[in-house]
Amino acid sequence: MRVLVIEDDEELAATVAAGLRNARMAVDVALDGQAGLTRALVNEYDVIVLDRDLPVLHGDQVCARLVAAGGRSRVLMLTGATANEDLVEGLGLGADDYLAKPFAFAVLVARIGALARRAQPSIPPVLEHGDIVLDTARRSARRAGRDLELMPKELGVLELLLAAQGRVLSAEELLARVWDENADPFTSAVRITISRLRAKLGDPPVIETVAKAGYRI
Repeated sequence: MRVLVIEDDEELAATVAAGLRNARMAVDVALDGQAGLTRALVNEYDVIVLDRDLPVLHGDQVCARLVAAGGRSRVLMLTGATANEDLVEGLGLGADDYLAKPFAFAVLVARIGALARRAQPSIPPVLEHGDIVLDTARRSARRAGRDLELMPKELGVLELLLAAQGRVLSAEELLARVWDENADPFTSAVRITISRLRAKLGDPPVIETVAKAGYRI
């Protein structure tokens, strides 16, 4: 799962990003509205955590432009305002959810997960293939009843492959959806992660390499 955090409070942005990474998400951060909008229009995010009161470009304008652009990202708007009128206004701009500050971090993680499952195409809360089961809410996976100790990138790749339901995913698509913007597009990170994931999944092998195309389950 790839998330963009647009928040002008550097300390809060860093704290949120670190926590989401610990929850096995790939996270990019922008500290003003214009920088956030630029990233959101260039990269493909599952969820955008958007502070409402942003410098350079207000969060309301960011949200409106994202909706106008027809992006698939779900928007979770953060704000210090707690009045019902503010909630209604934020949702009216096209935000998918609204969370008032201060907030419990566990609630933020749960809401991000719920929004990601509503992305287009939607991802069910539990993905299964044969004896492999991945719980997208708990960010955990099992095979034949055995817990799989997966690193965040391994879990992210497995989630996308399972959700694709047999469709081939290119290395470029996996890199864009599972890694953050600091990933080198010419790296072998996807190939290495696939190799490690295969080893952890064990036999019989389920991940197929499709020559010059990518990977599928």
